[in-house]
Amino acid sequence: MIHYSKYLSKPYNFLRSILFHISSPSIMAIESTIPSPAGRRPACEKDAKALEFMEDMTKNTDNVQQKVLAEILSQNAQTEYLKLFELCGATDRETFKAKVPVIAYEDVQPYIQRIANGDRSPILCAKPISEFLTSSGTSAGERKLMPTIEDELPRRQKLYSLLSAVMNLHVPGLDKGKGLYFLFVKAETQTPGGLLARPVLTSYYKSDIFKTRPYDPYLDYTSPNEAILCPDSYQSMYTQMLCGLIMRDEVLRVGAVFASGLLRAIRFLQLNWRQLAEDISTGALNPEITDPSLINCMSRILKPDKDLARFITKECEGDKWEGIITRIWPKTKYIDVIVTGAMAQYIPLIDLYSGGLPKPCTMYASSECYFGLNMNPICDPSEVSYTIMPNMGYFEFLPHDPQNPVQLSRDSPPRLIDMANVEKGKEYELIITTYAGLCRYRVGDILQVTGFYNSAPQFKFIRRKNVLLSIDADKTDESELQKAVENASVLLREYNASIIEYTSYADTKSIPGHYVIYWELLVKDSNNRPSKETLDNCCLAMEESFNSVYRQCRVADNSIGALEIRVVKNGTFEEVMDFAISKGASINQYKAPRCVNSPPILELLDSRVISKHFSPTLPFWTPERRL
Repeated sequence: MIHYSKYLSKPYNFLRSILFHISSPSIMAIESTIPSPAGRRPACEKDAKALEFMEDMTKNTDNVQQKVLAEILSQNAQTEYLKLFELCGATDRETFKAKVPVIAYEDVQPYIQRIANGDRSPILCAKPISEFLTSSGTSAGERKLMPTIEDELPRRQKLYSLLSAVMNLHVPGLDKGKGLYFLFVKAETQTPGGLLARPVLTSYYKSDIFKTRPYDPYLDYTSPNEAILCPDSYQSMYTQMLCGLIMRDEVLRVGAVFASGLLRAIRFLQLNWRQLAEDISTGALNPEITDPSLINCMSRILKPDKDLARFITKECEGDKWEGIITRIWPKTKYIDVIVTGAMAQYIPLIDLYSGGLPKPCTMYASSECYFGLNMNPICDPSEVSYTIMPNMGYFEFLPHDPQNPVQLSRDSPPRLIDMANVEKGKEYELIITTYAGLCRYRVGDILQVTGFYNSAPQFKFIRRKNVLLSIDADKTDESELQKAVENASVLLREYNASIIEYTSYADTKSIPGHYVIYWELLVKDSNNRPSKETLDNCCLAMEESFNSVYRQCRVADNSIGALEIRVVKNGTFEEVMDFAISKGASINQYKAPRCVNSPPILELLDSRVISKHFSPTLPFWTPERRL
């Protein structure tokens, strides 16, 4: 039996044990304790041991969590931050909860800035901060620096090794081919004190754990490391797509980090297939690829293949791009992208290009911490839940009620719910304590408990907190905005049109202020574009979808003006992404912002507007009965 406690402080030992050495009962004995889809057995002994480990952890969730907290507090007892709260060496969670406050990034930012400026004293963490992991820059309007330590990388790698065991259980035969994944790095920046600051996936891809990883079928990609590690996004995308085309018969799964990244790759193929086919036909690499490492590695991969070039030309010429993924990569079993939360709006386009292949959302992670796995990956995206792995950090949950938000105070910390005690159906804000020194930190994610895997809770990601539109008393969050867009998009179906991308902002320059929604449309028949009347009615459909407070402000208070949709030219949101990347956002982590306030981005959007539309009448609203 694998015991979790001895691996908490030795993540490399855990990883090595999972991958290679652990002695355990026979595979048949292990299989008998592990639920599997349709009675399937683990693919190999390594998978069986990984699944056994997960069973052990999730059956002992509360014990693991107590050990994790005790280890974090013991390790960091002499840090400047924890000394503030006079724990006096206590490592129990009752003392921790009573004395340590719940914080946001602004509370810990001064300490982080000191570390970034070169202070090497034990401020947040007893172990040296090895680098900073940056947020995507699109969730909160700024790039946040998250401290990390060397131990965290193998701790996170654990989750990948467990993930492969889960995927092999649900999708047999993944060892018979490769994955076509569009993975990118961003050039690092350096803090004044000399520490690297980079996105979490850049840190992972540039690590020795990734670059010198032992062979694992689940981590066998068509893209060579040189292509993934190339900092030039065009050259990286080009060579990754070229390798994917050359190895098309070996591809079993296609993916990217977010759904938007895969759609960007398909768009890249639409724009560049002629040059890609020319390279394959002649065996000569596009002269725009100038990175020496790419030229060297592609010289071993690229050979003349006129039949393949003709095939690519046949599939890509013309306007028929429905099912392009399965036409070019016919053995693809699933599309591996995140389509939960705000990414759900991309599902229709992903289905269009893939022919409706499964879309497993495999892992829940952030720059601050990796959290857990989807134990039932081949499910409908609307049913995705993540099982939190209790060894990754110490997790607490703040009950979330948007109508009655909890007021947090340093003098009176709120009573948070332990991981093992959350209740099914309720929503919570995630609070984390990490080995790298974040204590009771508000991640900003709102989660809903959907059930339990053994004693470990399973969560559905609902939304990022505080992504709001507000004019008066109204508050519209990301999930409401997403639902309103979905409802309005139904009116576009008769025109065989859909929404490629959208964002919004609260226009308070007009009196009264109003919501402005920017839409980029995919119109398949230029002779059958949505009419002005239809788009006006889309505005009304969105307003009908908003909450009663918004509609009261519109109808009774006249404090909000008619919602406006501004249709922008095709390609506009690619320009927005390029702008964000030029300002430091990560191409890997980029997500189109659902609410924008940046003057340059608003100026860019407004310069691409081709038509404007307003609600033709007031939305439905009646006074609520008071109880």
